Amino acid sequence: MKVLFIDEYLPQEMLGIMYVSRAIKDAGHDCKCLFIPDKDWLAKVQEYAPDVVCYSLTTGMHLYFADINRKVKAVLPNVISVFGGPHPTFVPEFVETDGIDAICRGEGERAIVELLDRLRDGQPYYDVKNFWFKDKQTGQIHKNEQRPLVDRLEDLGFPDRDVVYEAGAIYKNTDRKVFVTQRGCPMPCTFCFHHAMKKKVYGARNSEYVRKRSVSHVIDEINDVRKRYNLKFVHFVDDIFNLRNDWLEEFCERFPKEVGLPFDVILMANMTTERHIELLKQAGCVYARIAFEAASDYVRNAVFKKHTTRQQLIDASGWIKKHGIRLGSLNMLGGPGGTLEDEFDTVKLNIECKVDHPLVSLMQPYPEFEINDMTREMGYSIAGYDDFPTKFNRTTSILFDNKVEIENLHKLFPILVRFPWLMPLAPKAIKHRWMQKPLLIMYMLFSEWMVAEQAKIYAHAQGLSGPRYWAWVDFVYRLGTKGVLRVYTALFARFFDRFFTPKQAQLALQMGDERVVAHMD
Repeated sequence: MKVLFIDEYLPQEMLGIMYVSRAIKDAGHDCKCLFIPDKDWLAKVQEYAPDVVCYSLTTGMHLYFADINRKVKAVLPNVISVFGGPHPTFVPEFVETDGIDAICRGEGERAIVELLDRLRDGQPYYDVKNFWFKDKQTGQIHKNEQRPLVDRLEDLGFPDRDVVYEAGAIYKNTDRKVFVTQRGCPMPCTFCFHHAMKKKVYGARNSEYVRKRSVSHVIDEINDVRKRYNLKFVHFVDDIFNLRNDWLEEFCERFPKEVGLPFDVILMANMTTERHIELLKQAGCVYARIAFEAASDYVRNAVFKKHTTRQQLIDASGWIKKHGIRLGSLNMLGGPGGTLEDEFDTVKLNIECKVDHPLVSLMQPYPEFEINDMTREMGYSIAGYDDFPTKFNRTTSILFDNKVEIENLHKLFPILVRFPWLMPLAPKAIKHRWMQKPLLIMYMLFSEWMVAEQAKIYAHAQGLSGPRYWAWVDFVYRLGTKGVLRVYTALFARFFDRFFTPKQAQLALQMGDERVVAHMD
């Protein structure tokens, strides 16, 4: 069987697709990926002629990919369309959408293999677990239960990076590549998918849901990637890298000896000790992010359920700074029940902790998340799922009275943290709707500057030096490259194909996508 994943270019490689592709190929099936925008994408779909076409999507992008799927179905009416990812998992009724044949809820590796095997063998498949199917004859929806979670992550093998790298050379060529050492998270954060996945989809305990790969398996994967591809920096995307003391001790003892590359991590403040930071520094960590979320104890703990004290945030941040690691923070504006004063207090907490790289998002009450129920119970109106923003870091879907101020503060947030002398001007600056575009431009420019700063640290950790690695040179290079491509495609779109080779066109389109241009870690 031939499977095709269709996805957009995103700021970093897609581990989910890679893991599912590994399972598909190991079972003897074929799998490819296609990234859009691509002027020839539909012709490429027809040329490959897949038996199954797959999409992984979030709320806000679901209607877009449903439309893409309709275009695929118009040229390949017999192809089976399967939708997975967060939106179908938590809104399985999405399968009723025109053109969609099936949705996969939760982990997809074993489910997709069973489906493909049955399709290959001509067997009935409407009872395959993890799937909801729409009967082609009657339109009836077949709702199947969940199969058990994958017990040993090592059994899945290494993610198949070829499926992404062959479709998008930009991912293959980048120095920094993405790795994950675990699945699941024990925390009950109301704004995160984990509690909903754990309780509402699987009905699992933490001991079943939170799984960690062995240090040996992680190191073997990194070394395997380094042998086959360009790799100079390891980007770990674990929700809590310091989840287990014994694992962290072993990792930090072995990693510098057996790998020896710089890396970055996300840490949980209420689990972090100074010993953790000392170990990470010795192992080669150059950048660590702490989830602040909100300075208000009420918003952070009663609403978001972070179970973290302000002092723990200050202590963890202080240890990171003390040991010379770049400090990043994860913050969230628009928590229900908070005030504008609370939002400014989050800015002040970042200033107090001397955060180098403040990252901020707007809280989105996604379907089945506890924060969705809490928001409604508090009396706030929420945009319908079909009206959720596609650019989740641009606007909030909660209809606050001071929505404009919250969204404007979001754009000003990192600048205020790094230049606190601007704080007295902020309350007036965020009041006006006409300030939205100027603040968005400032936000994007400063985000690029923080990326240039970060790139300098990465280069230094790799022993690279010279003018090309100066932050301001890298900043100008980034803006020049992206700015020229944007202007060119905007002014000369009708002549685009004439002046660009297909490879250049693909790169230009990819760089023109705002979610890649804008900094989102």
